[in-house]
Amino acid sequence: MKCELCKEKIEETFLEKISGTYIRDGKHLKTICNKCQKRESKTK
Repeated sequence: MKCELCKEKIEETFLEKISGTYIRDGKHLKTICNKCQKRESKTK
């Protein structure tokens, strides 16, 4: 998977879970990496 904001590849765990988060944008879910998650949580 790729991050919706920075377009970098998101790392996955051995159970194929992303090491980031999903953010809801209206009806759609966006995948975000850890770096963008930290940056976005400080701005909101």
